[in-house]
Amino acid sequence: MLLAAEHDETSSEKIARHSDLLSRQLQSLREKMYPPEAQKKLKTFSSREVAGLLGVAESSLRQLSLNGEAVIPERLDNGRRIYTLPQINELRRYLAEKRPADALRLDPRRRHGDKMQVLAVANFKGGSAKTTTTVHLAHYLGLQGLRVLAIDLDPQASLSAMFGYQPEFDVDENQTLYAAIRYDDDERVPLSHVIRKTYFDGLDLVPGNLELMEYEHETPQAIAQGLSRGDGMFFRRMATVLKEVEDDYDVVLIDAPPQLGYLTLGALYAATGIVITVHPAMLDVSSMNQFLSMTSELLAVIEEAGGSLSHDFVRYLLTRHTPHDVPQVNVAALLRGLFGEDVLAASIVETTAIANAGLEKKSLYEVERGNMTRDTLNRALESVDAANAEIFQMLKQVWGRP
Repeated sequence: MLLAAEHDETSSEKIARHSDLLSRQLQSLREKMYPPEAQKKLKTFSSREVAGLLGVAESSLRQLSLNGEAVIPERLDNGRRIYTLPQINELRRYLAEKRPADALRLDPRRRHGDKMQVLAVANFKGGSAKTTTTVHLAHYLGLQGLRVLAIDLDPQASLSAMFGYQPEFDVDENQTLYAAIRYDDDERVPLSHVIRKTYFDGLDLVPGNLELMEYEHETPQAIAQGLSRGDGMFFRRMATVLKEVEDDYDVVLIDAPPQLGYLTLGALYAATGIVITVHPAMLDVSSMNQFLSMTSELLAVIEEAGGSLSHDFVRYLLTRHTPHDVPQVNVAALLRGLFGEDVLAASIVETTAIANAGLEKKSLYEVERGNMTRDTLNRALESVDAANAEIFQMLKQVWGRP
């Protein structure tokens, strides 16, 4: 009887029905998780956390508060002071002006003459923690005071979900990067029209959804029709539109799709640096080898077509690493032996802390202390901080900072 009933519904109808059921359930869960307006909010930060972020003594913050200087933090019933991220950034600017010798450390935003950095986080092997890496790096750089634009280039839109957007409900037609790089002039919009402010001060987002696949479908036809020329060539279009917002950001982070299509090639061409995430297991490394081989061939084609490719750095980041797993240790040693300093010294360890935070669509930087054991959270943060700090240091080196 069940099989007979199933034949009354085509496969496409069944899959569409399942998709609709799941979408509605996810929307319901999101509204329960973030009532009443179903929007994410960032936690507040203690004086100790703020002092660590700014690199100043906690007593200095206390004195500023007592003097009524810069910002006035909220006082809890127990007397502790808590700060919002906008207040932290206001403190940065205040202290940078007050302490000129420490200005670059306190307020590390790029100065006149520093080029905007565009980092593509890439790999076409699933499970390499590409999106997790992107969102943690975006949050880390935002907490350091940089102006960050995160671009979700993956049609599955996992990065957008981490920022509280459910693609099929919250991202309408022509509201992804596709809207800014599409080939039909009458429908194309400026990049600024699809950028969304987030709950994270200084961090903006270009969300993704399945609409991005249209670029993959339309590009071959555009090339055949001669629409892909000059700055409008398929691999230049992303870099071209990023120039429109160059004055507004210090760093752009691109969560590239998990395949080597026209979108990924555009991201690699626009990038000033590339971070390749890799899980240190032999199957994943073998897949990455194919990714590297195909990427090199396709980038060579771009160069032959007149595209100039020169990245400030290309680095490999070991993710979901279990330091006590002997096969993983051997694979990590193999990669470090082959690629040397191109493999980041820090690796992101496999931890339940990241997984548990992800279930709530949060990064470790959003987790309230007390929601998981202190040691578990601290170990996870230490790992993620080390990798992100290494990337941040490379950005500062490109800007000529000591």
